[in-house]
Parts: sequence; structure tokens; C-alpha cells
Amino acid sequence: MLRRVKEERSLKENLMLASSTALVSGGINVAGVMAFLAFTTNVTGHVATLARHVVEQNIREILVFFAWLFMFFFGAFVSSFLIRSFEPKSRYRAHATPILFEIVILLLVAIYGHHFYDENRTEREIIIGAILFSMGLQNSMVSNISGGLIKVTHLSGLLTDFGSEVGEWLHPNRKNDTVLRNKLFIRMTILTCYFIGGILGGYLFTILDFQVFYFIPALLMLIISYDILPLMRYKTQQFFSIFSSRKKSTQY
Repeated sequence: MLRRVKEERSLKENLMLASSTALVSGGINVAGVMAFLAFTTNVTGHVATLARHVVEQNIREILVFFAWLFMFFFGAFVSSFLIRSFEPKSRYRAHATPILFEIVILLLVAIYGHHFYDENRTEREIIIGAILFSMGLQNSMVSNISGGLIKVTHLSGLLTDFGSEVGEWLHPNRKNDTVLRNKLFIRMTILTCYFIGGILGGYLFTILDFQVFYFIPALLMLIISYDILPLMRYKTQQFFSIFSSRKKSTQY
């Protein structure tokens, strides 16, 4: 899922990456709204709110919302920088590293929220900034690996692309384009999984409170392990094959 990039990727790999990361984004966004009364996977609404605070000259709020925008930007920057740094050695390591950072951040959010969070204003602002940073990491990685095809932290651009592609698909002069059909599958998968993730995130938050953030890193670990398990299976088979051949040679 993380080893191939852009045109090398199969439809199955793109669908798996799109569905898993969309589930994560939907779950975090709804859980974030319920916990902090703020969107935690995109910055579109924050830009509008920042503009309002600028007009009203609310200096503290201006600084907070500017910091949130920067954290999302900085997450994307760090993700891209890490990918460029590790890619010459290993594509898998390059793409898995931002996810590992995201896992660590979300685990810290879960631990702090479950055991220490007092619901004061400063804590809330810091945690939102941390989650936005993790979403910047994820969005940049997914966009990089898919060549811009998959973006799962916000839906405005997705719905624009989806509407445009459906219009092209239904046009009488349309050619039978496999690439267009695959894009439609991916867009529908993202929309569906984001919605399902939002429902699950909201439902689990009402039951588990901040403990819901423990489940999201577990899903991200599945993304990382998908490419490792076949390699581990191959290495294990090799080990037992060598061990078996040595055992037979000693018998003779």
C-alpha cells in the first residue's frame, strides 16, 4: 500500500489507502468537534473564523487561529521533507515515517485527554493544534503517494472533482476511459468511508470519551503493517526452509 507511487499504483492499492485514511479523518473530525467544538482535520472553516476575528480585532483569537493554520501547514511540510529525505533509500520507510509520527501524536492526545485534560481553554487550543499537525502529516503523505489523486482530510475539493468527473462520465461524447472510472471509484470510496468514520468516531466518543483516540492509531498501524506482513511471511518461510535443509543434511 505504501511502496508504490503515482502511476505505479493499482486501483486496489489506491482504494485501500483511500478507505483507511478516510475512516481515520472522518473519525478524528467528528470526535474533535464533540471534544473541542472545532474542526480538527481541515482548515477551511478556521480561515473564515480567522478573518472574522481580524475584523473584530480579537488579538488572542487571531494568534490562536493563525497557529492552527500554521500547524496544518507545518505538518504537510514535515511530511514532504521526511518523504524526500528517506525516498532514495526506501519508499516504504519514506511513506511510513509520517504515519508513525501521526500515530505517536494521536496516542499522546489519547493519553493526555483521558488522564489529564481539564477542559481549559489553553489545553484545548494546544490539543487542536497537535491534531491539525497530524492531519497535515497524513494529507501530505497520501497526496504525495497518490500523485494528488487522494485527499481525505477535507471534502470541498473532493466534491468538486467528483462532480466534474461524473459530468464527464455522463456526457454522450464520453470515451470509455478506465482511468476516469477508477477515479470515480476512489472518490466514492473516500466519501463513503469518511461518512462511516464520522459516525463511528461520534458514536465511540459518546461511549469511550477520549479513549476513542486509541482506536485510530490502531487503524494506522494496519496501514503500515500491510506491506510488512508479506515480507515477514517470506522471511519466515526462508528461515524454516534453510533450517529444514540443514536438518536433513545432518541426518545424512
